[in-house]
Amino acid sequence: MITIATWNVLHRVHADNWDSEMAVRWPQEAKRIAVVTAAVAARPEAVIALQEVSGDQLASLREALPDRTFHVLDYPRVPSPRRVPSTLADRSEHLVLIVRGPSRFVTAEPHPVDPGKGLLAAEIDGILIIAAHVSGDRRRAGQFERLAAVAGDGPAVLLGDFNVGRDDLAAAFGAGFTIAGFPPDSVPTRPRTAGSKSQFIDHVVTRGVPVRGVAVEDVAGASDHNLVRAIVG
Repeated sequence: MITIATWNVLHRVHADNWDSEMAVRWPQEAKRIAVVTAAVAARPEAVIALQEVSGDQLASLREALPDRTFHVLDYPRVPSPRRVPSTLADRSEHLVLIVRGPSRFVTAEPHPVDPGKGLLAAEIDGILIIAAHVSGDRRRAGQFERLAAVAGDGPAVLLGDFNVGRDDLAAAFGAGFTIAGFPPDSVPTRPRTAGSKSQFIDHVVTRGVPVRGVAVEDVAGASDHNLVRAIVG
């Protein structure tokens, strides 16, 4: 049994570039980084996958969690400010797995056509855990196939921001993979006030591994995504 969680914590440059309400809600990014770090440090899960982690956020997490193992994909693309100057000391972006207990790094790779998205895999208790961030546009072609190939034929859990709803994700992965469902009263994983895109785009996907206790937790405005947790194995 492994407790897991996934959370897109929102890179500040993306928030500024897209004029996100997060930029207005948190005019001082250092304060939001501290809130995110405190929230992650308080989590009980053994494995936490984080997407859109800035260099400043990663440094804060490492300082707060010196006893955890950090598996990190450093994206080759560094987000560039387009609207306002960035206040980050380190604008780099990362995909992160934070693990309590033994783990074995397996692979980390950005997606070739989108160097700001990718996958990161580690083996934990005989299960391949894959953190994923999939592109939200046509650049995602081939990314689901690559994730399935890395998952292989053994027991695997994929978690992260897939940028599509459950039905589309099931169609993309095909037979052999299970997309965990959310309770009917769940808050959205990615709340929206406009547009037709799904509000449930953060998922737990399994192959040959039972999953239970799937839930979405409101992060009280610390990011534009809410946190998803589950128990696997």
